[in-house]
Amino acid sequence: QVQLVASGGGSVQAGGSLRLSCEAVGYIYSRHCMGWFRQAPGKEREGVASICSTGRLTYEDSVKGRFTISKDNAKNTLYLEMNSLKPEDTAMYYCAVGPAWARLARDDFGSWGQGTQVTVSS
Repeated sequence: QVQLVASGGGSVQAGGSLRLSCEAVGYIYSRHCMGWFRQAPGKEREGVASICSTGRLTYEDSVKGRFTISKDNAKNTLYLEMNSLKPEDTAMYYCAVGPAWARLARDDFGSWGQGTQVTVSS
């Protein structure tokens, strides 16, 4: 069973940047996807970006051009570089692991981290 530890959240002003990290501790199948999801108060958890062992990258439309997902395989750590942040990016951000075929969809991912809060003020 893999454990995911997310960090890097914080409070920034609009236009600012943050980098989220998610360390995976434990066994992960060589073929897998890792993703970032977010959930704002009163809203459903939505996919932000995912990266798969096949090389496939997927981004939610509203973050394209502003967020970059990457992974350091040697450190088993997932990152999300977030630039040009907007107040609507405010949410709890979660990292997750799923199978290699996973879409950027909550139901496709089975292992979840504890979340890290991102707050963007205008």
